[in-house]
Amino acid sequence: MYSLFSQKLALLGLTSAHVISAGATVFCKNYFGASHRVLQLLTFCPTMQPNSSSCQRNFSCKRQKPQKDTLRHIKNREKRKGPNIHSAATVYVQVVGAGNRDAGSSIYVFSEYNRYLFNCGEGTQRLMQEHKLKIARLDSIFLTRMNWANVGGLPGMLLTLKDSGLPQCFLSGPPQLEKFIDAVKVFSGPLRGLNLAVRPYTEPEYSDETMTVYQVPLYAKLECNGHRRQFSPERLPSHVSPPRSPKPRSPKTDLLQLEENEARGSESDSSVGSTEIPARDPSLVVAFICKLHSRKGNFLVEKAKEFGLPLGTAAIGPIITALKNGQSITYEGKEILPEDVCTPSDPGAVFIVIECPNEEFIKPILESEQLKRYQTEASENTASLVVHMTPETVLQNDNYKKWMEGFPSTTEHLILNESSQTVHNLRIHKIQTQLNLIHPEIFPLLKSSQNKEHLMELPAPYVQGECLLKYQLRPKAEWQRDAVPVCNPTEFMEEALQLPDFNAKVEECKQNLAMGTTNLYRKADEYPEVVFLGTGSAIPMKIRNVSSTLVRVSSSQCILFDCGEGTYTQLSHHYGGDVDEVLCKISAAFISHLHADHHTGLLNLLIQRERALKTLKQPFRPLLVVAPPAIITWLFQYHDHCQAILKHINVIPAKCLLEGREVPKFKTRSFIQLLLETYNLEKFETCLVRHCHNAFACSMVHKSGWKIVYSGDTMPCDALIQMGKDATLLIHEATLEDGLEDVALEKTHSTTSQAINVGMKMNAEFIMLNHFSQRYAKIPLFSADFNEKVGISFDHMRVRLADFGAIPKLIPPLKALFAEEIEEMEERREKREMKLMKVQPVLDVKQENNVKQRQQLSVTEELRNPTEFSTKKRDREENCQDLENKKLKII
Repeated sequence: MYSLFSQKLALLGLTSAHVISAGATVFCKNYFGASHRVLQLLTFCPTMQPNSSSCQRNFSCKRQKPQKDTLRHIKNREKRKGPNIHSAATVYVQVVGAGNRDAGSSIYVFSEYNRYLFNCGEGTQRLMQEHKLKIARLDSIFLTRMNWANVGGLPGMLLTLKDSGLPQCFLSGPPQLEKFIDAVKVFSGPLRGLNLAVRPYTEPEYSDETMTVYQVPLYAKLECNGHRRQFSPERLPSHVSPPRSPKPRSPKTDLLQLEENEARGSESDSSVGSTEIPARDPSLVVAFICKLHSRKGNFLVEKAKEFGLPLGTAAIGPIITALKNGQSITYEGKEILPEDVCTPSDPGAVFIVIECPNEEFIKPILESEQLKRYQTEASENTASLVVHMTPETVLQNDNYKKWMEGFPSTTEHLILNESSQTVHNLRIHKIQTQLNLIHPEIFPLLKSSQNKEHLMELPAPYVQGECLLKYQLRPKAEWQRDAVPVCNPTEFMEEALQLPDFNAKVEECKQNLAMGTTNLYRKADEYPEVVFLGTGSAIPMKIRNVSSTLVRVSSSQCILFDCGEGTYTQLSHHYGGDVDEVLCKISAAFISHLHADHHTGLLNLLIQRERALKTLKQPFRPLLVVAPPAIITWLFQYHDHCQAILKHINVIPAKCLLEGREVPKFKTRSFIQLLLETYNLEKFETCLVRHCHNAFACSMVHKSGWKIVYSGDTMPCDALIQMGKDATLLIHEATLEDGLEDVALEKTHSTTSQAINVGMKMNAEFIMLNHFSQRYAKIPLFSADFNEKVGISFDHMRVRLADFGAIPKLIPPLKALFAEEIEEMEERREKREMKLMKVQPVLDVKQENNVKQRQQLSVTEELRNPTEFSTKKRDREENCQDLENKKLKII
């Protein structure tokens, strides 16, 4: 019934969102019949505007979710409120990202009352998911500066916090932070349900149950076009007025502005379309001084017994209170001092988080009076720990060394920078090592892109950051390494080889591959080569990252299909020390739509690409970006308020590549021609697909004859089938398993069989499924439609045209490797089907009763007032016909 329903909607140019209204409901009942399954679908779907431009993580005909219960730790916090609350007993600082190419510098601070995150670069959420650092418990996020290295993971993190039911989160840092959140809402939509309390550095200190945090602004005088400049709000020259409020933006006006800037040859180092001082301020870094609240000593019961105190009676309460408050008491003629029966009180340790991105910031750090207070020895304010998010070039500066030397010998120093050799994402190394046993070429081992390890000469004792390294501040100050991940490939291989039937299935697969003759004529074809960098959906998880696919068209040119968060990190894992060469070969990227899991890795890719071109001494050239027009608004807002990035791109609106679309602007036509010439393409085409507003798929036809089609996110779509006719390779999303068609329809995605069916109708030579729901973390469930033309993708899987015959033969060893996970998923499916079987008869009876009641009411109404009933019936029929005609005109 679902497939018939979807097909008839498609014939009329409708999606489920178009039919969810009173008139459309009547139309559906008349057009499809009053099937209980159709009526069920209608009850699932709230009223929506079919052309809504909202781009939230879940969209379309989304069923109304019940209001989430208050999170348990929020309830406990409310109970704790009162004058006698005790300070946290356990507090530690833990490294999340160690500052190398795998993950930017970030730390997680834990207490039994609160959780904090300092900086949130790309991949932070994925690391926290993998290592079970509870995201939903975050109270506050502190950012040291407005740079993508520090905020790249924040858009996805905020969406996850919203979905978790967290009612409020504090954000502290540079004043542009609020503008950044506004920019994120361009593609995320309003973050309803999550109250973001933004606290720029000008706000008073932040305090909660665990500690007080003081923000320390540090201003550097940066060189800009040969001149010194410093754009702090307090130091604006008298003849300069602060930046005005930005005018309302739209993709159309932003695209026009971008073209004007390119025509003027602007390098976009100033606010776009304005002569004002830009709102972004690269001269500002915020340091954080964190002081734990003092904690009273513990009352020692055994000692109290020795002094004969009245334990177990009502009199003991005031005695304990007085002793813990540091007061002596007299009991039965004996004076009892606090230290006799209590442990020493803890005045509260201090730790400092500081970023010094370049040598221009050393002087303001040295001159900061607030920081100097914590370098005094034998003081309660002496820093116990200083976290340095500082590159090695700055650490080797004599003045910075002098500042470090100013702290007492008891102060510990934690270094987070590019010199770290730690492994962050242990699970991807494990699964890739095991997949490599099945086919070493299709599943190549991951490579390291880290710098060679060497010891830095620093005046103070220091510890190089490692993922999950802890420094405990309370109850006892000490380093703890028990959680630091260790990568042991031998252990990973032995674990796989001990699985039942795995080794046998691998050997059988190798024999089948040796006997096979499929695609012999393509053995010499090295290109195109498809590298899957992210094959999951919605949020990055420990096994599958979010959407990104690299197509190596030739030895010198690559193109990206989507660029989700962490794409650059995935490239680093895959290519290791050669990643810069690959970055220089990426000349274009296609962004299918503006959901966070498909484009938030683009900015880091642009920044790292510019660095790679400079490192390899290649001329700079902007990246061609084929994307929905709304991406320009997001890029403009980030450029205006955070970091200059517009010079990195030339935008081709995806709609300009629709079949038959005329492109009036010369600039856009020249970009399209450049795209075709760069990749030696005969055609690059897009089509609108059935997902969110302005969602596109793409097709690229090479002059040598091959054709690759990428679906993006979509339900089964006739326009995609038409565009992709006779494709060599179709990469199609298969978010959900068969049997979840209602969920797929609700979320406007495809099931496994639906994706395969699209490929068959397209007459595609081979179909690779990707974009799997994170419920299928390791492997999706196989459907009956799987055949020799279908494969499933994994992160870091490498596919060439010659591999089409081999990929289906990999399924038996894959099933053996993930047998336990497949069994669990099949059990869940059986439980779900059993539940539906119990519910279905009840729904049928209710539906039948409802139909009978409506029929009875209609007969009664007709008997009472035949003329009025006839008029109403005719009006309903006319309304339905009008709606049908309107939709037919759209086709």
